[in-house]
Amino acid sequence: MHKRMTISIDETVYEGLIRVIGRRKISQFLEDLARPHVVNDDLLAGYQAMAADTAREREALAWSNALIGDAIDEARRCPVGGFRSRAGR
Repeated sequence: MHKRMTISIDETVYEGLIRVIGRRKISQFLEDLARPHVVNDDLLAGYQAMAADTAREREALAWSNALIGDAIDEARRCPVGGFRSRAGR
């Protein structure tokens, strides 16, 4: 259910909202912006549950470490900057 609300903002902010967001989209933009600050969707509980899953955490750590190793190996194979200059040809 939606509720109507009247707010006061600086004229330049209002004009910027119209220019960047669009007239019919300002309410949704402001709602999306405010929601994470005022509505508790149990995000913290979700993160805590994921962290408590030790098997998942071990798998995520192994995956993360493998990515770092891949990046290091790739950096060793590439010349500085990842490409050669055409000027030397």
